[in-house]
Amino acid sequence: MSGASIETTLELWASSLRDVKARIRPLFTQERVAASAGLFLDGLLGDERRKTGWMGAEAAVGLQPTGLTRGDPGPWRQQAILGRGRWDADALRDVVRDYVVEQLAADDAVLVIDETGFLKQGRASCGVSRQYPGSAGKITNCQIGVFAAYVSRHGHAFVDRRLYLPKAWTDDPVRMAAAQVPDGTTFATKPALAVGMIERGIAAGVPFAGVAADSVYGIGDVERALRRAGKGYVLGVNSSHHFRSWQRKPPVAGTAEAIAGVIDPSRWQRLSAGNGTKGARLHDWVYCELADLDAAEDDDARIGLWTRGLLIRRNIADGDLAFFSTWCPAGTGIEMLVKIEGHRWAIEDSFETAKTESGLDHNETRSWHGWHRHVSLVMLAFAMVAAIRHRANTATPPKRMRRITNTSRRR
Repeated sequence: MSGASIETTLELWASSLRDVKARIRPLFTQERVAASAGLFLDGLLGDERRKTGWMGAEAAVGLQPTGLTRGDPGPWRQQAILGRGRWDADALRDVVRDYVVEQLAADDAVLVIDETGFLKQGRASCGVSRQYPGSAGKITNCQIGVFAAYVSRHGHAFVDRRLYLPKAWTDDPVRMAAAQVPDGTTFATKPALAVGMIERGIAAGVPFAGVAADSVYGIGDVERALRRAGKGYVLGVNSSHHFRSWQRKPPVAGTAEAIAGVIDPSRWQRLSAGNGTKGARLHDWVYCELADLDAAEDDDARIGLWTRGLLIRRNIADGDLAFFSTWCPAGTGIEMLVKIEGHRWAIEDSFETAKTESGLDHNETRSWHGWHRHVSLVMLAFAMVAAIRHRANTATPPKRMRRITNTSRRR
């Protein structure tokens, strides 16, 4: 936040916190519940490493050498916000999404879909099962949440989330009822959850040009939903996924891996997918156009040519390959596709930051409502910080008085 002075930044913090608390006030029917939600948000934004109910209560009221001296004597009001209160977490999700759009919107923004794991013990926490979360890199006992992040040149923040329920859960009505899963909730694949997020974003008028995601979301329903909506995409696919060119495009056919093996070496281009913590994230890339198609094939209300393609990324150090199915307006260059794929780092960074600084994985509740409420409040805290960072970095520096020298006086 180097663009603004310390004083300006502190004013931004204070005004932004008042703003977001005012935005969520209508979600609560009682003032004391709204106040507790505000204190919970304060705790998420505080310096405490663990964002538990006890730590939140202590942060809210302050500690003296003899212990808590005023306010809540324990974490119960903080915890009640997540588990026992009556308020709609999806309404809060919508508040967060609208706030992010208001603060960070750009027409060329990208919606990034990804998942992360929440390590858990036991089997009572809603959705917990032995699963493979990419964040852990192994099969372990955990919950998995699917998220959508809005990524623009102004910053990035989460705009949607959903707890994934394995079939072992949705096939067990007793277990579902114990975790307070809403009636009528059925099994949905992770791509199906992603489609729901994309459709909610489009229905709400979220401005974005395309979607980036890894191979979990790379084929099928997600592709079809985006093509119907007139949105581009760069979606990961497995090496065994088949591609074929047609019409007047150069002949390409076979699995993604086989196609990569016969690419003319001169076609590879070294491009940056954006800056990371160690500078430009350079890889070798090649793009194969497969066909130009009329947008009206997917939606009669749309016109114009769009290109279906295969984008391949090669690691400079070890030659490891990654493959992406692409859909973009005809004439889009490889540089733009690489840039869109590079936006995926933002959601990975968001997961890491939200877990280490905002308590994304510190949820103490076991219910469906508790998970979605906790995560939605973390999303709000994260979005507020992203908005402050953007506003502080774009703040107009104060004008400096021009020093008058003897020479200038003589002039």
